[in-house]
This record gives sequence, C-alpha cells and structure tokens, in this order.
Amino acid sequence: TKEEAHLMENITKKTGGMLHRAFSVFLFNSKNELLMQRRSAEKITFPSLYTNSCCSHPLYTIPAEQDPVSGTKVAAIRRIEDELGIVDIEFEDIKFMTRIIYYGSSSGRWGEHELDHVLIVKKDVGMVPNTNEVSEAKYMSQKELYEALENGDKFPITPWFKIIAGSMLRKWWDNIDDLDSLTDTATVHEFSYPPSID
Repeated sequence: TKEEAHLMENITKKTGGMLHRAFSVFLFNSKNELLMQRRSAEKITFPSLYTNSCCSHPLYTIPAEQDPVSGTKVAAIRRIEDELGIVDIEFEDIKFMTRIIYYGSSSGRWGEHELDHVLIVKKDVGMVPNTNEVSEAKYMSQKELYEALENGDKFPITPWFKIIAGSMLRKWWDNIDDLDSLTDTATVHEFSYPPSID
C-alpha cells in the first residue's frame, strides 16, 4: 500500500529497502520557464517544500499505469490534473528522460525510497491548483530558480528535486528544444540508499 511504501521501518536496509515506482514531471512553458510547486502542508512526506511541477506514483491497480514507461506517462497525466487542474497535457507531450533511485527521510516515521521516472513537458497550459495538494505554484526562469536554491532557508526543496537540479536539470534546460540526444532510458542513476536503522 501507499502507506507501507513510505514507512521508514519498511525502507531501511534492515528491512530490505522497500522500493516503489514514482515519477517527476518538469513542465516548461514557451518562455522556457519551469513550473514549480510548493507541496501542501497536509502532505505526509515533505510537507511545505518546493519541488518540480508534479511528483507522484503510478497505480498498479490501474492497468494502463503498469508499464514502466507508458504507465508513468498515463499516471502523470492523471496526477497533473488532480494536483494542478491542468487538462491540456497529452501522452505525446511527455518525454521520458531517465530514471533515478534515491532515498529521503521526511520524519522519524515517513520517508521515500523511489525508482523515479523523470518526465519533461514543454507546453503552455491553463492551471487551477488543488489547494489540498499544492499551496503555491509559479513559473521560474533558470536564473530565478538557481538563485533561489542558493538561499535554502527561504526556499526549502524536496530531496529528489535537489538531486535532479544539481545533476541533470541545467543541461536539459539549456537544450529544452532538442532533448532527444539527452534522453537516457537505459540507465538507472542511483544516488543514495537507506541507512541501517536498528
């Protein structure tokens, strides 16, 4: 279940490091600005932190979301509408860039250990954020974002966004209209693994 997959007691090395599928969408507009969101304070993991446009999980109970690649795209369309009220994204708009594995502890009880599929969309869209999911949503230029990241106290971010912003995002952003040569669908980039907790 979703709860079991996010319990620290299940994702530590001691219990085998339970891993679950996820996706992270980076949505750019025609000005090459990235849509950033601030997670709702009601979120179980990483509440009130800034992150990329949409982050969530495919559901195995939905047959169309079971495929490792096409399923994450279908799930992304569903969750973009749920979180941001965006209904303009189509399957063909989504580019699968790569996959990462990362671990992040949100609190003593909750955390993340995810196989995260990174997806990019460039499209102008309408937006009506769901305040139960998102407390703030705004477009940022590359300069604005990286200046904000230098001031972590005022711009706290999720662990997966920190990894992607620090390792891959700049190159993708600089080549946003020519991403085909930068896609890496074969590699799983492993960044961190849960610690042992006795």
